[in-house]
Amino acid sequence: MYKKKRGQDYYTNRHSCFLLQYHLVLVTKYRKPVLKGEVKELVYQIIRDIFKEKGLVILELNGESDHIHILYEADPFTAPGTLANVVKTKTSRFARKKYGDTVLKDYYWKPLFWSDSYFVSTVSENSLDNVRTYIKNQ
Repeated sequence: MYKKKRGQDYYTNRHSCFLLQYHLVLVTKYRKPVLKGEVKELVYQIIRDIFKEKGLVILELNGESDHIHILYEADPFTAPGTLANVVKTKTSRFARKKYGDTVLKDYYWKPLFWSDSYFVSTVSENSLDNVRTYIKNQ
């Protein structure tokens, strides 16, 4: 990701100045409570790895056993919908590969993990603290 200058809230590069903050919610298929224990740890770590690889900043990551919330900052070139699909695809693939025959077997009879849908919204300076607190308290 780009760097913030000292004392500045916005990211800058040679030709632009931006601050794009999003709240993303992903729900497990059929709202099954599979995000527990080792599965949760694996999914959260893969999400952190994806964001680090793309140079995006996670401000908050938390959830419950059937959904997760991600509060993050992105650059202007990362489409929120595309990012949601990448996160869902990679986490699903790794979780099903590692736990498909054990933990997930009790919940899914098909190779599924996430619901087809997702929620994403922009976050303003005024609502950032409220969204962050909400996610922390999940």
